[in-house]
Amino acid sequence: MYLKVHRIPGAGEVVAACDSELMDATLMHGDVEVCISGGFYGNERADEEDVRRALAGAENVNIIGKRVVSLAVAMGLIAEKDCIMIGDVPHAQIFRI
Repeated sequence: MYLKVHRIPGAGEVVAACDSELMDATLMHGDVEVCISGGFYGNERADEEDVRRALAGAENVNIIGKRVVSLAVAMGLIAEKDCIMIGDVPHAQIFRI
């Protein structure tokens, strides 16, 4: 998996994570292209524990991929039914208020 924590002054953090095989892929959702890049999801690989730790304390999460979404589901952060599918790839955003 890839993981990047975006720190936004005055707005908190956004945790972005994706499955490693999706890096640099472009997925189609109708007429919309979803480009998965290191600029947003990070350029360094992270293990499951690193991703778990980042997700556990995150206020804002953007995740894409079967493994990372399954991890968030197993942690109780989101339900599978709340994910959208981009082709056969699950995607979820989580906001804690």
